[in-house]
Amino acid sequence: MVEVNNTPWLTLLGWGEGGTQELTAASRAALESVEVVFGARRHLRLLPPLNAEVIEWPVPFADGIPELLNQRGRGVVMLVSNDPFWFGAGSTLAQHLNADEWMALPAPSTFSLAASRLGWPLERCTCLGLHAKPLTRIRPYLHAGRRLLVLVRDGAAVAELASLVSRFGFAASQLTVLEALGGDNERIRHCHADASLPQDIAHPVAVGVEVAGSGPALPLTPGLPDHFYDHDGQITKQAIRAITLSALAPMPGECLWDIGTGSGSIAIEWLLAHPDNQAVGVEQNAERAARARRNAENLGVDWLEVKEGSALEALNDTPLPDAVFIGGGLSQALLDDLWQRLPEGVRVVANAVTLESEALLAHWQQKAGGELLRLELANATPIGTRRGWKASYPIVQWRGVR
Repeated sequence: MVEVNNTPWLTLLGWGEGGTQELTAASRAALESVEVVFGARRHLRLLPPLNAEVIEWPVPFADGIPELLNQRGRGVVMLVSNDPFWFGAGSTLAQHLNADEWMALPAPSTFSLAASRLGWPLERCTCLGLHAKPLTRIRPYLHAGRRLLVLVRDGAAVAELASLVSRFGFAASQLTVLEALGGDNERIRHCHADASLPQDIAHPVAVGVEVAGSGPALPLTPGLPDHFYDHDGQITKQAIRAITLSALAPMPGECLWDIGTGSGSIAIEWLLAHPDNQAVGVEQNAERAARARRNAENLGVDWLEVKEGSALEALNDTPLPDAVFIGGGLSQALLDDLWQRLPEGVRVVANAVTLESEALLAHWQQKAGGELLRLELANATPIGTRRGWKASYPIVQWRGVR
């Protein structure tokens, strides 16, 4: 079937556990008139007899894309779970197609179905698609009183999720396990995170989490307490970190280079600012690099990339950033190199603690402009039976724009 009047050759059809019974008239008509139908095995089992070629979509998902694209010029329907563009396959497929090649006919998402079963206002729920991602990504969202809807891959993942919620201090959370929503095998069961889970949980499955417990929850503002990080002393301390993050000014979808990442605290909090952010840490010490990766995983931002080695070499094949933080390895050569390779508009912040590094930043500010600050902090500590101020090493911070 050749395109006529720019009619798309591909229809992404939202497909649920109810099969054709849940389809709209438009979706039913699309399915009955095509030449080829693609779908995962669990989708095809609900498919009625059709006058169309039926092709099972392979695993892994990416392996099926070439075969789909080879069908250009024919009428094709691809069965996609529920809403193709809410944690679905639609966004992946659209990257390989022109806008006039496809159309989407979504069905109610699993999140919508789950919220309707639980009576939760969907706009007040946090929706997480973790069926193909590490479950530790739930960590930033564990705040008492919050409601989460989480897609997971199978029953074993439900057990892993419950264990994580308990380990993070929220064992009192109420879990609702929702299986095969919208189909004949729909089943809904309730339990607490620290209770024994059923052994027969079947895919597809979602989990509703009513978060309860004393935490500790991750604060929403930058400057997490230092105890959230495993470190060997090489860490930008809480108050300085908060000031540094405010200078870096993370915005959605931006990328950070964290040079001399140490424990990874700056990069991690950059990622916590928005789930679409990216960060690359550079650390010469292998043990610290491994520690930064563990900290990122434990705090739910496992996509932090940590490169080992010198920044001048490690960043050569790295996409250009929107902001750069220099927390270690500051040198004239590094500043000169950054100023040669960075495009205009990139925000740069550097912290220095030694006299030599302070002098370098003072000279650099004269050359490149920007703002130079001296940050001094002191804590009240015992002096005999009384108290006095114990000062930390002052931090000199330069902040500028390339």
